[in-house]
Amino acid sequence: MYTQAMDTAPKEERKAVRSAEEAALEQRFDTKLDDGGFIEAKDWMPAHYRKTLVRQISQHAHSEIVGMLPEGNWATRAPTLKRKCILLAKIQDEGGHGLYLYAAAETLGTSRDELFDALHSGKAKYSSIFNYPTLSWADIGVIGWLVDGAAIMNQVPLTRCSYAPYARAMVRICREESFHQRQGFDALNVMMREGTDAQKAMVQDAVDRWWWPSLMMFGPPDSESTHSEQSMRWGIKRISNDDLRQKFVDATAQQAQVLGVTLPDPLLKWNEARGHHDFGPIDWAEFWRVVGGHGPCNKERLAARVKAWDDGAWVRDAALAHARKQTTRQEAA
Repeated sequence: MYTQAMDTAPKEERKAVRSAEEAALEQRFDTKLDDGGFIEAKDWMPAHYRKTLVRQISQHAHSEIVGMLPEGNWATRAPTLKRKCILLAKIQDEGGHGLYLYAAAETLGTSRDELFDALHSGKAKYSSIFNYPTLSWADIGVIGWLVDGAAIMNQVPLTRCSYAPYARAMVRICREESFHQRQGFDALNVMMREGTDAQKAMVQDAVDRWWWPSLMMFGPPDSESTHSEQSMRWGIKRISNDDLRQKFVDATAQQAQVLGVTLPDPLLKWNEARGHHDFGPIDWAEFWRVVGGHGPCNKERLAARVKAWDDGAWVRDAALAHARKQTTRQEAA
């Protein structure tokens, strides 16, 4: 009642005042970013900056959770107890990464239930790489080497993301992802050094299938990336898609030589003039097809996530009932 009397200026004047205030806040925001500062959860930020962060962080979190599925497919079929323990620990790590990231997204005012609803309805996206099947044990090693290797290349710059809660979450995630990449390389190295001819062929087959989807993980070319330019201007991203992809190719080409595998690109070669590897064209039609929901495992992955959510309803209900009971007891005391 009393608040109505506090806003008696004409509507146009009130709008002008708010706009001036917002302009001043945005100038301070821009100045902080230009000076290399970080934005905390309680700081003022433009609505589009907030929206961009929610989209990116939630997509990242969904990717960690959905990424558990292709590896979980092999948890009971690992060749040795050692490999099973390593794989289970890795899957657990990825669940934890999803938790950190969902918590970071919540600091932006979006609830976890909203994030899950967007994923389960198909509205939210996750990395297209997880819509490919794991056909052999070698696929698990290649996921560690190539997929987690690409993830590290993408994620290390995020430790300097301008949004501080996201940057802090990425520090631990990147440390753990580096172990994931090493265990994948180690698993493949054992197969290539000590394995049978059939096992070596299995590794090469897995590399052939995962190489191009791994390059697609960096997103579309800079010229076709909708969000990259603005995200880099805000300091959310630090390195462009194409530059990250080039760094990954340069690093992985050398690692492939150590492993003794051939990357499935006849155009891959070192360019002395550029100081980088040249590589062949990526099938972006396939990338957009998978992103659009028509990959080999899109429906399977989403169905598995929805089923897990539905099957866990009783646990969430029990936890809420327990919390209400505890609250009632505390109020009565």
